[in-house]
Amino acid sequence: MVYFKLLLNDKRENSNAVYPIIVRVTFNRKNTSFSTGIRVHADQWDTSSLRVKSSHPNAQAYNKTVSEFNSRIQNLAYKLLDEGEFSFEELKARLRDGDTKPQAQKAATFKVFSDQLVEDMLSVNQTGNAIVYRTTINRFMAYTANPKLRFIDIDYKLLEGFKRHLLKDGMKQNTVSNYFRTLRAIYNKAIKAKLVNRSKYPFLDISVKTEKTAKRAITIDDLKAIANIHLPIKSPKWHARNYFLLSFGLIGASFTDLAYLTPANIKKGRLTYKRRKTGKELNIKLHPHTEQILLFYSGNDSKYLLPVLEPTVTEDSMRAKALIAQWIKTTNKWLGKIVEDCKLECDVTTYVARHSWATTAKRSGYSIEIIAEAMGHEHGNRITNIYLDTFDQSLIDEVNEKVIGLIN
Repeated sequence: MVYFKLLLNDKRENSNAVYPIIVRVTFNRKNTSFSTGIRVHADQWDTSSLRVKSSHPNAQAYNKTVSEFNSRIQNLAYKLLDEGEFSFEELKARLRDGDTKPQAQKAATFKVFSDQLVEDMLSVNQTGNAIVYRTTINRFMAYTANPKLRFIDIDYKLLEGFKRHLLKDGMKQNTVSNYFRTLRAIYNKAIKAKLVNRSKYPFLDISVKTEKTAKRAITIDDLKAIANIHLPIKSPKWHARNYFLLSFGLIGASFTDLAYLTPANIKKGRLTYKRRKTGKELNIKLHPHTEQILLFYSGNDSKYLLPVLEPTVTEDSMRAKALIAQWIKTTNKWLGKIVEDCKLECDVTTYVARHSWATTAKRSGYSIEIIAEAMGHEHGNRITNIYLDTFDQSLIDEVNEKVIGLIN
C-alpha cells in the first residue's frame, strides 16, 4: 500500500523563516518527499485542514497549487502500482517527464525488445553475439510459452524454474551460466531503455555456478602421432590434419582466424593478422612446416588462403558464420577418424590445437606471461601492463619454433 501525507516541512527553514509544503509518500515502510514548490511561515499553515490559512494574501492560489500537485502525485503512484512498476525512482522520473513515457515502450514485450537487439547486432555484423542472443531468447521463450512476456513478469521464481529446467535437460553448468549472462545483459539494456524499473531487477538472488573447463590439450606423443601418420594427399583426413597443424603452427590460431587469412597477411616469411575475437594483432614467424602447408593452399584463385569462405561472402555475416561452423564440424569429424587410426585415447578438435600449443610451451619451461603474449592474451594486471614493455618478438619466435620442433 502507498500512503500520502501533506505537511509543512519545518525542518527545512530558510533565511526568511518560511518552510516548504511537501507531499510525503510512504511505501513498504520507506518514504520520500516531493516539494509542492510552495513555502509559507509556520503560523500560515493549518495543521488540521492541511491548507494555507485564509489570512495569507495568496491562500487561494497556493491551496489550488498544493491540491493539484498532491492529486497528481497520487494519480501517478496508483498508475505505477497498476503497471507493476512502482518505485520512488520511477515516480520521480514520471513526475519529471510529465508521464510521457512512450506507449510503444510501455507495451514492448521481452520478445519484441530482444529481437530488436539481435537485429541491431546483425546490422553492424556482430554476428557472433547475435547468435548467442538468439539461442538464449529462443530457449527462454520456449520455456515460458508466453509470447507476450513483459520484463516485469520476469522474477526470481521464473528464472529459478528456467535454470532447473535447463539442468534437468542435461545442459552443462557453463552453458546455463552463459544463458543467464545473456538474459542479464538483455534485462540491463531494458532498464536503460526505461522499459522496466531497476528496482524490479530479478537476478540479485539468482546463483548459477560454473565448472572448471576440462583440459583440452593433448600430449606431445599424441601430437607426433597425428603429425606423422601417413594420409593420402588431398584426402579429407589430410586436409583436416593440415588445418589442425596450421592452427598449432600459428600459435593456436582459431579456425575462424584461419578462414579469413589472405595472401596479403604473409610478408617476408612472417604472418600478420588481427584476432577477430579481440582485435589484437599478432606477428608470427613462419616455421618451414607451417609455410609448406600455406604454400599448398596459396595456389588457388580465391580471395582467401583456405577454401572455407566464398570470395563474395560478407565478412562476419550469418552466411560466413554458417560456412565456418560447417567446416569446423566436418574437420572435427575427420580429426576424430585420424585419432581412431592412430589408436589414441583422446578427443581432438580444431580448438585442441590452441590448448595444446599453450600446454606444450608451458611444459617446455616458458612462463605464462610469455605464452599469454604470444597468443594475444592479456596477462597479469591490466593497469600494470600499460607501463611494461612487451616481450621481444625474437623471444616469441623462439618459443614457437621450439614448440613446433617438438612434434616434427
